[in-house]
Amino acid sequence: MKKSKNKTLHLPIIVEQDEDDIYIVSCPVFKGCHSYGKTIDEALSNIKEVIDMCLEEEKEKSTDINRFVGFRELQVSYKSATM
Repeated sequence: MKKSKNKTLHLPIIVEQDEDDIYIVSCPVFKGCHSYGKTIDEALSNIKEVIDMCLEEEKEKSTDINRFVGFRELQVSYKSATM
């Protein structure tokens, strides 16, 4: 039997906070890889579980994961509502 080695991935994680103070986390490397938590630690723990599921799914498909390129900020103008 061939032994498998553990590999370490360094994955980008996006952390946001919604209007109810819930932390929403996403890993843009995998489609649909999102989770949440009441604290950042809880959200990060939850996203690790989702990433594990995504890695298992990718292993079954034997496809490469998306390559992370980077973040950009885009400036847009919009008309605000006046009161």
